[in-house]
Amino acid sequence: MMSSENEAIVYGTEDLLSSLCNSVTRVLNVATQSKVNYSGMVQRITKVGLKPDIGCFVLFDGGFTGLVVLNFAADTAMEIYERYMLHMGMPKSELAGSHTSDEVSNILGELMNQIVGDFTGKIRRELQTNITQNQPKMLVLNKQIVLSVDTPLDRPEMRRVSFYTEKSNIFYLELAIDRTEFIRLHDFDSSEIADPDALLEQQRDAHQASSAPAVSATDADADELLKSLGM
Repeated sequence: MMSSENEAIVYGTEDLLSSLCNSVTRVLNVATQSKVNYSGMVQRITKVGLKPDIGCFVLFDGGFTGLVVLNFAADTAMEIYERYMLHMGMPKSELAGSHTSDEVSNILGELMNQIVGDFTGKIRRELQTNITQNQPKMLVLNKQIVLSVDTPLDRPEMRRVSFYTEKSNIFYLELAIDRTEFIRLHDFDSSEIADPDALLEQQRDAHQASSAPAVSATDADADELLKSLGM
């Protein structure tokens, strides 16, 4: 974010990406009671896609349009799932034993819902605009699926960021977004909106009470799922 006495504050793609990355670490650190970090370097990419072993994506629209993807290797997915469930009080003997379990996909989908919810809350407070999200979609994969965002985005910008868990497992965030800049016209107090910690806690409680926090899909109906989203 750039500012000076004679220059308006501009909030662009990298600022949105940084805010999204902070939402990922914020939610996962709380949910798993472990430390998740992300790389200080970001990659410019030309396409976004779902990759093995678990890919999760969510579309958002409103003040700006975008697509967020999280790709997990099996070991990473299981580490996050197990830490989350143990933190919630689930006995280790009752945990799913494979990343292909629907329970693992549902938990990762629930966490992604919280991540994007945290992000959209910050967007409302800090940029005074509103974006809405669809329900995260999970796919257990054995091959890569490229997601086309040419139709909904006029001037797409795409980025990839690497994340590292406490056990040094890696997962990746990919973002495709319309090129956009927000320029501050006048000062405002973003703290007038409800406390973000309280909002996150309320959202966590709501998702835990939901019986279907995410939609899972297999390779067989992946094409139908993506087609239904206009991709």
